[in-house]
Amino acid sequence: MLARLCCWLLTLFAMFTSLALAPAARAEDGYQAWLRYAHLQGTALQDASAHATALIVMDKGPSAKAAQAELQRGFAGMMGKPLPLATALRDGAIVLATPGASPRPLPASPADLGDEGYAIRTVTMAGKTVTLITANHEIGLLYGAFDLLRLAATGADLAHLDQRSTPKLKLRLLNHWDNLDGTVERGYAGFSIWDWWHLPDWKDPRYSDYARLNASIGINGTVLNNVNAKADSLTAPYIAKAAALASVLRPYGIKVYLSAKWSAPIEIGHLKDADPLDPQVAAWWAAKANEIYAAIPDFGGFLVKANSEGQPGPQDYHRTHADGANMLAAALKPHGGVVIWRAFVYAAGAQKDPRLDDRAKQAYDDFKPLDGQFADNVMVQVKNGAIDFQPREPFHPLFGAMPKTPLMMEFQITKEYLGQSTHLTYLGPLFEETLRSDTMVNGPGSTVAKVIEGKLDNHKLTGMAGIANIGTDRNWSGSTFNQADWYAYGRFAWNPESSAQTVAREWADQTFTTDPRVVAPIVSMMMGSREAAVDYMTPLGLAHLMGTGHHYGPAPWVSDLGRPEWNPAYYHKADAQGIGFDRTMSGSEAIAQYAPPVAKALSSLATTPEREWLWFHHVGWDQKMASGETLWDAMVHHYDHGVAYVAAMQTTWNSLRPSIDQQRFDQTQTYLAIQHREAQWWRDASIAYFQSISKRPLPAGSAAPEHRLDWYKALTFPYAPGRG
Repeated sequence: MLARLCCWLLTLFAMFTSLALAPAARAEDGYQAWLRYAHLQGTALQDASAHATALIVMDKGPSAKAAQAELQRGFAGMMGKPLPLATALRDGAIVLATPGASPRPLPASPADLGDEGYAIRTVTMAGKTVTLITANHEIGLLYGAFDLLRLAATGADLAHLDQRSTPKLKLRLLNHWDNLDGTVERGYAGFSIWDWWHLPDWKDPRYSDYARLNASIGINGTVLNNVNAKADSLTAPYIAKAAALASVLRPYGIKVYLSAKWSAPIEIGHLKDADPLDPQVAAWWAAKANEIYAAIPDFGGFLVKANSEGQPGPQDYHRTHADGANMLAAALKPHGGVVIWRAFVYAAGAQKDPRLDDRAKQAYDDFKPLDGQFADNVMVQVKNGAIDFQPREPFHPLFGAMPKTPLMMEFQITKEYLGQSTHLTYLGPLFEETLRSDTMVNGPGSTVAKVIEGKLDNHKLTGMAGIANIGTDRNWSGSTFNQADWYAYGRFAWNPESSAQTVAREWADQTFTTDPRVVAPIVSMMMGSREAAVDYMTPLGLAHLMGTGHHYGPAPWVSDLGRPEWNPAYYHKADAQGIGFDRTMSGSEAIAQYAPPVAKALSSLATTPEREWLWFHHVGWDQKMASGETLWDAMVHHYDHGVAYVAAMQTTWNSLRPSIDQQRFDQTQTYLAIQHREAQWWRDASIAYFQSISKRPLPAGSAAPEHRLDWYKALTFPYAPGRG
């Protein structure tokens, strides 16, 4: 194993250090992210100049004007000269038109573009060869404009365009965990970009750039405030502030939503309770909806976290989640609004049967019986896995289990459990892995992507949510490579069947350069980075071993907190015989929440993927793996591989120094050094702890931890960031 690892590292080193690299890039601070519109070179510049000679916009709406501004900005940057507006057709012109706004006949447009789709084609109009962007509505023109700019920036052939695109999901939202005091829960990129104190008067120009970045990847909604909400968010002053933000975001097709605190009728409405079946409570919410829509006519709706982690909810009154969601849905329905009800329920109280105690089962147990009871403007928002955004989790068993209820995927873009602000752990492979997982509910091919797209059960209301990683840092996301996670989320929300590698290449082309000598090693580095983090943090199906509270660094030894499921030891259950959480029918029976073919496969080690062994099984330390190694030896080798991969990323990045601007190069280099140090810490602390239980020697060639176990246990981090 060690010989193979060394060979792999030497090959990687030789390949990347032998590159003949492009000239150094201009200085940048990351603010423009993937919308840099860097000056094109050579044939790419000639191609763009020949096919962007003028701009003709046949729609005068605000989104069409935003498309016009973006195309002029983008091509001016890429060509080094202005893109003039015109009225008469000329060869090479870019023409934007919606059917109702066009005064002249247009070539037939694809019939199924829907409300947000677009087509980009090279066509002949009045004897002139032009690039035509058509859409049924002006927001489609904006999305098409961004796609044309993406094509130009990534070196595509602009001479023979014939493509169309429509989003596969209706709601594509960012969930901001931003607080009214400016802090961000689980935020690692500075403070909230929403300047609540100075709104609604001061509209920071940054808001428009935020809107541009989101529209460029198809995001069409943003939840402004934390799901751990304050009732003040629903008072008149804060509604006015939200309305000011809505006015900035609206031209870019982005609706605003608010997280609603369940107890708001008590806290700001002075009612005696918040019982959803109390007519006074329902009337209060209806009046509040009327007030919001008077200020924000296109308000999207409410996101609700209820009866979870101490938040109030309908269960406080012995009502169901459906009772609560439907009451809010009735208040919003006259205005076309939706309720997004989170399925992350993590309530107080022990399980009735300690033998079956398993936090992973609670959401399914709470929501599966309610299937078919939700109003038609309610979506249930389900995390990708059943615990909490771990480096790897099997897909959530609710996907496919509620055919009568539209389910909305919830991913975390901010990396609470994946290295926080500094680790380079590209999330595209995590998104792809989850979305391509097969629920088997309707036989093979019943993927999670098809569940959330509504294809399996003919749902019209569909969506995806991502917990935003955006803050006041100049580069938006804390690091250049964290921007890739934001970008990838948007692309997967537009099309859940996307390819993580294709998206990574697309992002790198726009963020750095289209030179394949630079892009290829960057994409290769990105594609293995999340798996490396799994290896040095939670290999083979381990989960939730992070320090409690701040979730920073390893703490698998913690076992003395007030509730069992607060403790990392609860999740790994290591003892003298083995390690892992038994979720088979001899354990917590969690596998029974999956469709029978999936449950059958997970019931046996032989048919459970090794990467998920310790999630579903308690496995003996000496159990043989497919490689012939024992489980213990394989665990150690996974830890070693994770650390080695980060070292290889450092080598790769250092070889790219001549081709990356100094500021972005230096920050990434520094962060990779932090990641390598912390990966080593994860590896050493975890091995020291688990070896104290397994009593097995380390495999040949694996180094002993740098310190004794007590040294790692003594580390404390009272001021770790991201706690909000």
